[in-house]
Amino acid sequence: MKNLEALSLKVANNQLYILDQQLLPDEEKWLLVESVDHMVQIIKDLKVRGAPLIGIAASLSLALFTNENTTWNEFKALEKKLRESRPTAVNLMNALDRMLEIAERSSMDYQKIVEQAENLFAEDVELCLQMAKAGADLIEDGDNILTHCNTGGLATVGLGTALGVIVQAHQQGKKIHVYVDETRPLLQGGRLTTWELEQHNIPYTLICDNMSGKLMAEGKVQKVFVGADRIAMNGDFANKIGTYNLAVICSHHKVPFYTVAPQTTVDTECASGAGIPVEMRKPEEVRGIYGSFGEIRWAPKNAKVFNPAFDVTPCGLLTGIVLDGKVLSQGELKSGVLKRILNKG
Repeated sequence: MKNLEALSLKVANNQLYILDQQLLPDEEKWLLVESVDHMVQIIKDLKVRGAPLIGIAASLSLALFTNENTTWNEFKALEKKLRESRPTAVNLMNALDRMLEIAERSSMDYQKIVEQAENLFAEDVELCLQMAKAGADLIEDGDNILTHCNTGGLATVGLGTALGVIVQAHQQGKKIHVYVDETRPLLQGGRLTTWELEQHNIPYTLICDNMSGKLMAEGKVQKVFVGADRIAMNGDFANKIGTYNLAVICSHHKVPFYTVAPQTTVDTECASGAGIPVEMRKPEEVRGIYGSFGEIRWAPKNAKVFNPAFDVTPCGLLTGIVLDGKVLSQGELKSGVLKRILNKG
């Protein structure tokens, strides 16, 4: 396999390395992926995360841990383990579908399997660039932008989705400022988005998730950009928990609210948000916190916990979706434009 390099993933000498996102922002440690089972655990532990990046990481591991002697049944068994690692992020399923397709069509031609994984990497880089250019046109000089979770180079192998749009606008010379939701309970905004913004020298202010309403009431937020882990065909979408709250507040204050995602995030088999599975995570994540700073618990050990990793935002709360190379309005989404774009009828 070719050597590949992104902000949080790289392939060197046929070995796959993952930047351990659980240790950021204090420590940058690269993990050598030792097997498909190891990759599954890395995904489950959120050491690698972000819907596009999960799909690429899984595909690369599938290619690297098969060889000329791998049978079709063995390949499918490895793919199944990866597919089940994160149920909500549809990019994972879409990427693995393409890996299965090329393996079957080529009668398990190992070189073609490797090339497909490499193609998925290159495709994500290009999709990120197209989203960034399309979305940056929505940002005006002087805008204060609010974002949730992490949607940059730590969530993709390119510039990013929502954060890629913000970075692109900054690189165009627009004077912008970013409000960053902490993104409870795992603090992806506080740990990861702030780290990325500092890499790009973009001014930001970190806030708790429950402070966004006050900012909007005071007129301090002009636009909100978030990512997506799965988009239904009617424009409903799943994203990190807390996104729905933001959408409701934006609707009340008439603040434009956009989700940014590649076409690989659209689930062509899902008619509406009601059909999106939502992953439930460990109660320990809410009872306390852990990471490079240690472990702290602030709730009783046996406290009952509700901890969905994602929520679903209905299309009616969207201003629009920024896809690769285009911006779709709420009206277009409600008219079924996704189905026409994806040639599904």
